[in-house]
Amino acid sequence: MELVMLGTLIQRRKWKLKVIQELEAQYTSSPIPLPPNPTDLQSMEFHPVTVRGHFDHSKELYLKPRTLVKPSTGSQEAAGMGPQEIGAHVITPFFCSDLGITILVNRGFVPNKKLSPQTRSEGQIEGDLDLVGIVRLTENRQQFSPENDVQKNVWYYRDLAAMAERSGAEPIYIEAVYDTTVPGGPIGGQTRVALKNDHLQYSVTWFSLSAFTSLLWYQKFIRK
Repeated sequence: MELVMLGTLIQRRKWKLKVIQELEAQYTSSPIPLPPNPTDLQSMEFHPVTVRGHFDHSKELYLKPRTLVKPSTGSQEAAGMGPQEIGAHVITPFFCSDLGITILVNRGFVPNKKLSPQTRSEGQIEGDLDLVGIVRLTENRQQFSPENDVQKNVWYYRDLAAMAERSGAEPIYIEAVYDTTVPGGPIGGQTRVALKNDHLQYSVTWFSLSAFTSLLWYQKFIRK
């Protein structure tokens, strides 16, 4: 039984390593223009895309609580934040002038003291711009995560259908890269791409247990 479990864990580890390699290849690939059809994005999660258009800052959404992903050393110091200050991601509708649709762009992290747009007016970019972002898909609520509070505009997980309905956008969502950061605005580059891979540790544990069980069995039934 232990050997069967060990074999299963080894196979799952191989599968997880393959997923990680595919994810890394997707994330590090060259940006391509954003496809206008959400269906085309189902196989593009973590792929960089380019868009051109302008923000509608009047319909921001807030994904929280979040901590800063350090895109570069000193980014926290530049923002005047402590080591693990809690804040939110600012999600802003973005009209794509070349596609004629509005999508959702995660502009990045702001500390709670900068959550109100009035506290960061210098970072509310006006006019058309070119932007690079990482495609992300909708996600299910985790077991211990609160429900999204649509009325209060507080979001704990990415429910793209509900976010799109609230903001008048398409259910298309990208996370702006760090280079999109402007002084006084949210800090971009907040995509978390790490996948936890514990299968090697589990395999070693099961192998050790299997060996220990076999030793006990040998001592009890064979050696006596």
